Amino acid sequence: MSRLRDAFLRSRREKRMALVCYLMAGVPSPRSFIDHAMACLEGGADVLEIGIPFSDPVADGPVIQEASVVALRNGVTPPKVLDMVRELRERTDRPLVLMGYYNPIFRMGEEEFVKACVRSGADGLIVPDLPLHEGGSLRLACERNGIDLVQLSTPLTPEARHRALMNATSGFLYLVTRTGVTGGGSADGNGLFRMVERSRKNDSELPLAAGFGISSPEHVKAARETGVDGVIVGSALVSLTLLETSPQEVMTAVRELAKACAPG
Repeated sequence: MSRLRDAFLRSRREKRMALVCYLMAGVPSPRSFIDHAMACLEGGADVLEIGIPFSDPVADGPVIQEASVVALRNGVTPPKVLDMVRELRERTDRPLVLMGYYNPIFRMGEEEFVKACVRSGADGLIVPDLPLHEGGSLRLACERNGIDLVQLSTPLTPEARHRALMNATSGFLYLVTRTGVTGGGSADGNGLFRMVERSRKNDSELPLAAGFGISSPEHVKAARETGVDGVIVGSALVSLTLLETSPQEVMTAVRELAKACAPG
């Protein structure tokens, strides 16, 4: 079993949701990113999702777009992101997942990129702009090298395609809680409940994590009511790093989110 899937199953056994925290690599600087990342993990994150900066992050809202610009100005490239992952892997055994767009993967070559991810200690990949029907070769590369490739499903995803995404994903299925980009607004609770319900009918064991529009302990508690296995919090934490908030303050924010993942 992968380290990523095991983290979700462990939290399920403990009767709480898993907390996935997203940060943009290299923000506010490559050095301080490591400190903020460790603060998330020490604050209670079960999984750390690490953004690879890209010039045209089509799935992301203003906060993460700004973080991409800052990271690129800081000279952060995919190889440098992998160096950061390698440093984090030396300090934690928690799952580390890379979230990035397909163009840099294509430029490096799928097999080479995946092998580089494995060497760095990464456990999974999320590639939001790679359609399911075009991702077969990357999925095979991930399977050959023992790394999870996480698929995303939305409230507007047709039933047949949702089932196909469930069959294709590994680690967990990313449930996008609403239409639009990351950050801002709030999750569609009714839509998330329906996505969880139809997912359970197809596969009751596959871990499900909800993201987009989840930024506060109140949002986390609302998501918990839908029966989802985990939540992904990104823009709210990235905002703190853009403001150069201290790692201790980030840790405090993550502790509140982790507390909201537990019942009662």
